Amino acid sequence: MPRFTESTARGQRRGGRGRRPGPWGRTVAYAVAVLVAATALVLSGPGVAPASAAPAVSPGRAAPADDTVRANALCTGRLVKAVRFRTGELRVYKNARYACAVTVAKSPGPRRAMLVSLQARGGRTVVDRGSFTHWAGPLSAYAHNRCVRAAGSVSGIGGATGWILC
Repeated sequence: MPRFTESTARGQRRGGRGRRPGPWGRTVAYAVAVLVAATALVLSGPGVAPASAAPAVSPGRAAPADDTVRANALCTGRLVKAVRFRTGELRVYKNARYACAVTVAKSPGPRRAMLVSLQARGGRTVVDRGSFTHWAGPLSAYAHNRCVRAAGSVSGIGGATGWILC
């Protein structure tokens, strides 16, 4: 039978449970919480690349415009096809399982009609159409071991890839 003490009279169990931590317990708990938060921040890294991480440029070539760099960041994977037309460019990227397409305006400016579409063979066509200033898309479609085709236009002038990645 447990002994009746002042702590059990207040509804607390014996053995130290239910007691408030002393000053050392609070300090240790605070230090552990700060350490865990700092570790999580360090491991997660920055959310975006720093401005100094601009792509390298070959000698004799102009540095790409900011819009080009941003458009490349829209789709992951490697660039497999680029179709240029008078008012812009259609870009198709591919990673292990997905294809991605984006239409980029040649000269960003006021809003104008843009379109990008992407279809994997055997799948439905995905379309992004509207009035944009810089680019339309990105669109992605599951394309593991499948042919894909894409089309894009800026101000009614555009291009298409036909079936690629077959």
